[in-house]
Amino acid sequence: MTRRGLHCCMLMLASTLLSHAARAGDLVPEWLAQSRLLAQQLGSELKTELTSALASTGPTGAIKVCRTRAPDIAAKLSRESGAAVSRTALRVRNPANAPDDLQRAVLEQFADDLAAGRTELPLEAAVEINRGGKIERRYMRAIPMDAICQTCHGSQLAPEVASAIAEAYPEDEATGFEPGQLRGAISVTWPATLPAPNR
Repeated sequence: MTRRGLHCCMLMLASTLLSHAARAGDLVPEWLAQSRLLAQQLGSELKTELTSALASTGPTGAIKVCRTRAPDIAAKLSRESGAAVSRTALRVRNPANAPDDLQRAVLEQFADDLAAGRTELPLEAAVEINRGGKIERRYMRAIPMDAICQTCHGSQLAPEVASAIAEAYPEDEATGFEPGQLRGAISVTWPATLPAPNR
């Protein structure tokens, strides 16, 4: 299958599953409900710590929080849930967060949606993948640029901020964003299981 074909197939799966979940109300699959909670928790905990760091130590402190605490929070949530919780983006600050093919396809769709003016949030995608008879479940939730992100990811960086980013992330690609653009996404991946749980 071509990359374009893979892209279309994955996004069709995502759209179908989420549309079904929205119609079903209380019948949302448990894995999807848990994924949403994990994404919300990572986003909420990180935003709280970043807000505190910006208030107490300024942007350079916030860069340190993002560098150390974001992976720590994601690792904690992963241990507690059994899923792999992480962040990714089309333009990453840390190369270790580069997207795989499925993540890239979903990120590109998120970016297109935001560029087209789709403002209902959250933007999310959920996919079930059959891997040799076992089902892998994957969820992504978009992170649009907001005010707290602008200080370290925006198009106008203070010189000390640009210097701190260059020192901590020599391969940084994650600046130059405008409000409302896609900054990245939170990703939740559940191990492939058989039989499929909580359908």
